[in-house]
Amino acid sequence: MKRILILSSIGALGVAGAMFAVADAQVFKNHDSNAPVNFNADRIEVQDRADRVVVSGNVEVTQAGMTLNAARMTVAYKNQPGGGTGTDGIQIDRIDASGNVVVRKADQTARGNVAIYDLNAKLITMLGDVALTQGSNRLTGGRLVMDLNSGRSTVDGRSSGGGVSGATTSSAGRVSGTFTVPQRKN
Repeated sequence: MKRILILSSIGALGVAGAMFAVADAQVFKNHDSNAPVNFNADRIEVQDRADRVVVSGNVEVTQAGMTLNAARMTVAYKNQPGGGTGTDGIQIDRIDASGNVVVRKADQTARGNVAIYDLNAKLITMLGDVALTQGSNRLTGGRLVMDLNSGRSTVDGRSSGGGVSGATTSSAGRVSGTFTVPQRKN
């Protein structure tokens, strides 16, 4: 059985986090951030001189079973010359998403106001009214960091938005959660 580890900034939630940890799969573990990235949107604007693409309107990005939805995304890339091998192309380094951001893979869903997907570090950081759900288990807070290598997700109460539009802190800067407890036979 695969497991997910959720860490929190509240000591009492550590026990609840352990209950979440036993719940189900580490669906984001070993995510292939080198897999092709597919875009679907109402509008795509290529800003070639700035090495970026701005995607807006019902944006959906898919990669290796993971889906990222938002109102708007900015994609930073590098041109990768293939040296005559026929492998010329672009390498996506980072995706910045804003406006009702949702990340899904299998039975796990993360929501927030903004997200930064660093493909090189294999990290997704979400800010502002974040929620992580898996089945009926739910954690909410100000910031969520998902490590796509280890599958570890960390929720804390702070929203280090640093001027990021739409990034707000959850009430009192704390993490809260609801966890389903399996029914035991007496």
